[in-house]
Amino acid sequence: MASIALANLKGGCGKSTLALNIAAGLARRGKVALVDVDPQGALAHWAEWAAADIANLRVLSGLKSLHDAKGSFDHVVVDCPPSVDWSLTGKVLESVEMVLLPVIPSPLDLWATNDAAFAVEKARRSNPALKAWLVQNQAEKRSALSDAMAKVLNEQMLPLLNTAIRRRAAYRLALLEGKSVYQMGARGREAVLEIESILKEVFVK
Repeated sequence: MASIALANLKGGCGKSTLALNIAAGLARRGKVALVDVDPQGALAHWAEWAAADIANLRVLSGLKSLHDAKGSFDHVVVDCPPSVDWSLTGKVLESVEMVLLPVIPSPLDLWATNDAAFAVEKARRSNPALKAWLVQNQAEKRSALSDAMAKVLNEQMLPLLNTAIRRRAAYRLALLEGKSVYQMGARGREAVLEIESILKEVFVK
């Protein structure tokens, strides 16, 4: 079993959307638990409303579900809450093997990465094997800001994935239609390629 968390200090970085689609990609390879530990329960509510089931994917809620899922699924994906003190997220990071920290092209998000790096280092005191990466999310194609952000992120304490997630309507449309981008056909093709590229970087190493 491999477990990965999506975490960030700030809301609005597309963390939940990325968690859902990474889980959907992994569900093509085996049984996946998508665990929503955000007290707001956005993904859990979405799963109840979603128009289409995703084969091999089960959405669970709460920190206890993370521990219960271990041993029962091939992969566990955890959507963490945005939290200034990381009290709940810290417990998740102590329990998973990997964490991805999405960062959107914004100076405010960039400044938050240092706090995220310190939180990862704190979690490694009890979980020394924890792997962590930054991932640029909602990047604009041929955008000077996105290019500049990528350069700065490469100089941060945590490594940056080579794959950047572009700002695409497919991600938003899939959520509105109760689907993942894998269920969008031609409309989701480019988004699927991005998610697959992340999976190869993170899981095939």
